Amino acid sequence: MRPANMQSNNALGRRGGECGGACNGQRGFTLIEVLVALAIIAIAMGAALRATGVMIDNNQALRNKSLALLAAENTLAQLRLEQVMPQPGRDTVPCPQGGLRLKCERIYSNSVNPNFREVTVLVHPDNQPKTTLVKLTGLLARAV
Repeated sequence: MRPANMQSNNALGRRGGECGGACNGQRGFTLIEVLVALAIIAIAMGAALRATGVMIDNNQALRNKSLALLAAENTLAQLRLEQVMPQPGRDTVPCPQGGLRLKCERIYSNSVNPNFREVTVLVHPDNQPKTTLVKLTGLLARAV
């Protein structure tokens, strides 16, 4: 008969009795399992890096468009303050903003009311005239 305070080897979760730390049924991860886990982590980190790169690019594009909008608004405000009625046509002026070199293309056209002139401001990067960052349209009133 066995004393009440002793447990069987099976109750302790061991096979074949005490083995001093060198059991045949050791638990752990195989090399394949570790490599699969590392591959999954590498793919996840690659996706995270790609997402970070896209965020940085989007942030730069948003900054450029915001500065271009400020440049267009400033150009339109300056024309209104000058109180001139330009002839229909177009011209291009530099309009740097926040360290960004921009060009503002101003297009003047007649409106339905002869006391107003429609102005469209297209903002381009200085070295890319075919790329439009912002298009802003407004009216200039004839000075009274």
